[in-house]
Amino acid sequence: MAKLLTPANVRALLYGALNVASASGIVFANKAVFQTYGFHFTFALTEVHTIFTMVGMLAMARLGVFERKRLPVKSLLQLAAAYVGYIVLCNLSLKMNTVGFYQVMKIAVAPTVIAIDVVLFGRLPKPRIVMSVCVVCVGIFVATVTDSQMVSNVTGMLVGMCATLVTALYQTWAGSKQKELRASSMQLLQAYTPHASLLLGALVPMCENVGWSHKARTHDTLLGFPYNATAVTAIVISACLGLLVSLSTFLVIGATSSLTYNVVGHLKTVIILTGGCVFFGDSMPLKKLLGVSIAMCGIVWYTQLKLAAAEASGRSALPKMDAPQEPLLPLTASRSEDGSWRPANRGDDILLHKPMTVNSAFHKMHRTSNPSGY
Repeated sequence: MAKLLTPANVRALLYGALNVASASGIVFANKAVFQTYGFHFTFALTEVHTIFTMVGMLAMARLGVFERKRLPVKSLLQLAAAYVGYIVLCNLSLKMNTVGFYQVMKIAVAPTVIAIDVVLFGRLPKPRIVMSVCVVCVGIFVATVTDSQMVSNVTGMLVGMCATLVTALYQTWAGSKQKELRASSMQLLQAYTPHASLLLGALVPMCENVGWSHKARTHDTLLGFPYNATAVTAIVISACLGLLVSLSTFLVIGATSSLTYNVVGHLKTVIILTGGCVFFGDSMPLKKLLGVSIAMCGIVWYTQLKLAAAEASGRSALPKMDAPQEPLLPLTASRSEDGSWRPANRGDDILLHKPMTVNSAFHKMHRTSNPSGY
């Protein structure tokens, strides 16, 4: 037992718990803001979240958690626009649908990404991956058509499908931009959130009922909304949880592995589906439960196949070294007694076996994470 309770294992457990709590909590907090407190202003809520994330990223950069990187403004504007589109649609889907359907549509992102790869890039996945995606699709179909709450909510269903499509497009495009710009996910997020905040600031008065005049300032307007202590607290908590999702995801990946992170992702899905029934009165008849279970089995299978493929690809990419090789900058390293190279001092950045950094952890996160979080 003592061997299991090492500082590293305890840290990993705490990071995993923080990630599960924040990623599940933000769904419940946002739903409570919309449903319980009646704050129906999707663009305004997204703006609050973006401002909190922007400030949090700046603070972490100042603290040295990651290094800021200057990126082309044109690319940042494009990423900001895509980010706003996918976050707003996801929040709108959560507002208009049940928590259960919202999360089922999140599960549908994985097969949608595969479909985009086939249609836009002509990349055909392996047969087993196709089979796993088919299992996911069957489960989603069964869970959706047997949900009487969703069958009667055609508009909400269409919004949920659009959110899934836009999220998948954003995931695919942001991944390619990350490679193109040679930046980590955290560097990208820090770079484009100021532009996203400005864009949302322009969209809020265009898309929300602000209530500029005193006569038009009712409870259904942004300025006339009754901002009591509990409603404001719920909004602030949801914004803080959004920042914690990004931070805890990095911590989990850095302290454990991609497999562990994906297992944590599946746990979050179960918690969110259960929380929808317990806190917000979602129905879970047997047929819907069967559909969700089939979809979960499919997504677990899909995750296992993708992780195995990534591991095999990583092994094949490693260079074969029959003998110790000279480092690129030998002036900063020296040979140890066993013939291997080590840095001249522990503060040097040149390491032959470099530990996981913020950049590598976030790149790994982006390529392997289940997009079922916020």
